[in-house]
Amino acid sequence: MQKRKTFLLAVLTTLFMATGTFGQAPLSQKLPVDGKIKIGTLSNGLTYYIRKNSRPEKKVELRLVVNTGSILEDDDQQGLAHFTEHMAFNGTKNFKKNELVSFLQTIGVEFGADLNAYTSFDETVYILPIPTDKKENIEKGFQVLEDWASNLTFENAEIDKERGVVLEESRLGKGANDRINKVLFPKLFEGSKYAQRLPIGKDDILKNFKYDVVKRFYKDWYRPDLMAVLVVGDIDPAEAERLIKKHFEKIKAPAKPRVRTPANIPLRKKSEGIVITDKEATNSILRIYHTFTPSEEDVTLGDYRESIVKGLFTSMLNQRLQELTQKPEPPFIFGNSSIGGFVRGYESYSSFAVIGKPGIEAAVNALIEENERARKFGFTANELERTKMNMLKTMERAYNERDKSESRNIIGEYVRNFLEHEPIPGIEKEYEYYKEFMPGISLEEVNQYTAANIPSVGNRLVVLTAPEKTDYQIPTNEELLSLVEKAEKIKVSAYEEKAIASSLLASIPTAGKIIKEEENKKAGFTELTLSNGVKVILKPTDFKNDQVLMSAFRYGGQFLYDTPDRFNAESAATLVSQMGVGEFSPIDLQKVLAGKTVSVNPRINAATEGLNGQSSASDLESLFQLTYLFMTQPREDKDLFTSYISKQQALYQNLMSEPRAVFQDSLLATLYKHHPRAPKVPKPEDYAKINLSRSLEIYKERFGDASGFTFVFVGAIKLDEIKPLIATYLASLPSEGTPPKYRDIGMRPVSGVVKEKVFSGTEPKSFIIMQFNGETTYSKQDAFALQALIEVMNIKLIETLREELSGIYGGGMYGSINRTPYNNYNIGISLPCGPENVDKLITATLGEIEKAKTKGPSETDLNKVKETWKKQYEENIKTNNYWLEQLQSSVENGTPFEDILTYETRVDALKTADLKAVANKFLDMKNFVQVVLYPQTGN
Repeated sequence: MQKRKTFLLAVLTTLFMATGTFGQAPLSQKLPVDGKIKIGTLSNGLTYYIRKNSRPEKKVELRLVVNTGSILEDDDQQGLAHFTEHMAFNGTKNFKKNELVSFLQTIGVEFGADLNAYTSFDETVYILPIPTDKKENIEKGFQVLEDWASNLTFENAEIDKERGVVLEESRLGKGANDRINKVLFPKLFEGSKYAQRLPIGKDDILKNFKYDVVKRFYKDWYRPDLMAVLVVGDIDPAEAERLIKKHFEKIKAPAKPRVRTPANIPLRKKSEGIVITDKEATNSILRIYHTFTPSEEDVTLGDYRESIVKGLFTSMLNQRLQELTQKPEPPFIFGNSSIGGFVRGYESYSSFAVIGKPGIEAAVNALIEENERARKFGFTANELERTKMNMLKTMERAYNERDKSESRNIIGEYVRNFLEHEPIPGIEKEYEYYKEFMPGISLEEVNQYTAANIPSVGNRLVVLTAPEKTDYQIPTNEELLSLVEKAEKIKVSAYEEKAIASSLLASIPTAGKIIKEEENKKAGFTELTLSNGVKVILKPTDFKNDQVLMSAFRYGGQFLYDTPDRFNAESAATLVSQMGVGEFSPIDLQKVLAGKTVSVNPRINAATEGLNGQSSASDLESLFQLTYLFMTQPREDKDLFTSYISKQQALYQNLMSEPRAVFQDSLLATLYKHHPRAPKVPKPEDYAKINLSRSLEIYKERFGDASGFTFVFVGAIKLDEIKPLIATYLASLPSEGTPPKYRDIGMRPVSGVVKEKVFSGTEPKSFIIMQFNGETTYSKQDAFALQALIEVMNIKLIETLREELSGIYGGGMYGSINRTPYNNYNIGISLPCGPENVDKLITATLGEIEKAKTKGPSETDLNKVKETWKKQYEENIKTNNYWLEQLQSSVENGTPFEDILTYETRVDALKTADLKAVANKFLDMKNFVQVVLYPQTGN
């Protein structure tokens, strides 16, 4: 906002005049560009960015960024910026229809997961990761980018086929939110082209546009002066530059290019309230938008310092709003205020809240009061100090990982630099700026910034979006605005906070002992047995410099409890997370852990229980202390329990207004024959059945006795440093010595062929679910072959249902073989589509299943899956998350740890006959459930 810059400029000018410099450089000095990146411009105007980065190895991230989006469409082109993006995958000069995706699959690049693109109001970005182990693949990768930039073929037949796919994508977005946005956006962006240019476009144009109309868009806007090619990864920079020049220097710039005129947003002329209701909306949401103003780019050190002040302000204000949600009767479920951009080049101060049980007036009052409290009285010294510590810690961790950052994360910053001129000084400089600037940012300065940037007057748009039926009286447009104006007159007092303890534990527990230690040299981990019977697996890695991951697991779970305790058992772990541990509520935990990166989350599943945790290397003891508290000192807080129940009931009160929720509920009821323990869509009345005392008792039963637990730690750990912590905080956990077992409660999916139709919703949307379920004898080989079959089937379903029939945008097969609570298989097929296409899509899907069972998958398709899996494995095996998951899975399933290292051998051993066998074994056409959603007006 303009006044924000003016205000801070005055503050910083005063500071500069007093000191002459801030640190070593004047605040007027321009921000540098990271020396690790090379930025150049070709003679035709195309910009390029190149950076060598070796994480992951043998892989390069390529991007083609086009500074064009839906905002540049002519009236007859609405939706064609996005349509053009789709056509990039449907035929180019050097890659015919399907050849591009097929080629990339053969080198291990997965369509959707790796290869992708997106179109927004202002830009289109193509995403292409390429393995660099073969030079010819790199060359082809750059050829793909060149073709996207200048060689799309736009064959008429392919345009017509793709209409159906894009219309299916449009169909996916239809519903309450879409209808609400079509009323909201013209008001929000009133007077601007943004109000009429949603990227998905208009269905009637997508159905009927002439071929030359989309070609005109491509010719006008896909040109080198609006493009950037980005190359980040394991590649020689000189070779990358050579390839860029080879493929892109020859693209000619147009002699008379169309002017890329910005879509200006005029200042709001008056305050206005607008209430939008929809019978399929699930939540009530209050939004307050102050007028849009042009945002200014961060160019100098002073601008960067200002962004830190803004971050401090935003974090502290939203921490206060979060505290309000912890009240016994919270005024809203969630709230937020910030200065941000909705579209490129503009920003606005805005606030929003998800309405809770107390209704709209309570939410309006709380949101306005908290903003006014901050504007009038500012923040406290303790709040500022904690927030400084947190922001410094975040930047410190990024700095610590500077040589271990993945290319896909780095490249996004360069995309934003090209499109939005986001500064890219590099993490070394940014960490230096944080350390230099943060100590000098005073409470007075932040409070002055707060007073200047929370608007007290001015034109704003107040929006309420809500279901048609609510527990509160829905106001008129005028009444809604009046509620805000009335709230702005409420007197507020300064913020007060209670004192909290300075450490997690009042006393350190008496340490137990490590009684056994075994080393697995092949897998590179150490296994400890503790004096209380707990086992610990330690896997030191150098994949990240400042990351430690933890998982704890044992059998047990919700099914140990009978049906009357269902909701108590299901909610036990969540409730403890909501109430806190030891002396600390969740808000208090955030405060006592300021400046630390650490978290622990308990979980109780159907047949297992455990904890997930993570921390920075320097905060490892806090990770152990927090784990100890979650195991031994869950906190009972009746107010926070009441708050949680209130929020959940409000959140799910109108969920069944949404057609997909109705469909999911019907599907689960059909699949499990209304079994009282079957998974279900949450309903408000379910939360009324939770008993705090009983739920907490169940939690203590599940975690109060550590017998049978295995803890896994992976990451930047040193054995000599972590062992004393293990002895102190894990070997001291109470243990009775008898590990629990899980229970099979006898719940089984329906058998035979069951077909149901569900009618819900007003939009012409359908959803097909097919489920194959049953008991089986667990086989590691079957489980592996089934996963491969599913991947091959997804290739075929996309080829047939999307590319040939134009019947879906996304969807596919999923499934697994499971050991608990009984040996079973579960395979599903999910297909969102139009009602008119249901029958032909089911027929085509069954046809692909039959081919898999009679002929088996092709060697070509299986090889695509194998290559993708091996490329993924090469990358995953060098990540902490992968090792954590695999080590825990080995413990859980009783499989040899060495299987982690033999993955590629097992992949190579897969044969098409293996996939054909599991297709015949599990895709039994005499035992499946088919449920289809139709609109209420359907047949």
